[in-house]
Amino acid sequence: MIKEKSTKIHLFLLLAVAAVFIWSVIKPAGYLTWALEVTPAVVLLIIIIATYNTFRLTTLSYIIIAILAIMMFVGGHYTYSRVPLFNWIKDDFHFNRNHYDRFGHLLKGLLAIVIRELLLRKTPLTKGPWLGTITISISLAIASLYEIIEWLVSKITKGGKAAKDFLGTQGDIWDTQWDMSLTLGGSILALFIFSKLHNRLLKNVRSKE
Repeated sequence: MIKEKSTKIHLFLLLAVAAVFIWSVIKPAGYLTWALEVTPAVVLLIIIIATYNTFRLTTLSYIIIAILAIMMFVGGHYTYSRVPLFNWIKDDFHFNRNHYDRFGHLLKGLLAIVIRELLLRKTPLTKGPWLGTITISISLAIASLYEIIEWLVSKITKGGKAAKDFLGTQGDIWDTQWDMSLTLGGSILALFIFSKLHNRLLKNVRSKE
């Protein structure tokens, strides 16, 4: 019964992500920017779906992946600097920029839980300080790789409109540092808030295996 319930939740998450993906591809701000923004999420989803029957993650990890995918699809549709809700927040609170990208990088810290699960299930690492340290280090490495990819896209496209929308710096010279700092903070918060719940879910997975 528990396995059937989990499968239904996973199917619901997949359908929700698919619905947002279809919406995002309909008349986005720019198709090149959209492709650049959503490709990492699409690649991750393909891997998750392909390995679902052979290596099933915890429901918490699937929820996190769904949230991050939806966040990237929304950002791809509008571009991160023009998401309407955060434009409204910007105007009402008199911010100097649309903070959807900042919010997105903080959310990306949730990926630390997925990384933690892979380390616990696929490496000799056990719960303890080294697990947290390595998890956060990998999370930051992924964040820095993303920033390098943004820089390369800017160089390859010679700073065209799509590249500027993809970078989304909004005139902030410290945008890269902000992005990585928020991912670091988000990773630490995710581990602090969700580790105990994650441990209980992992016990259920191991009992089934």
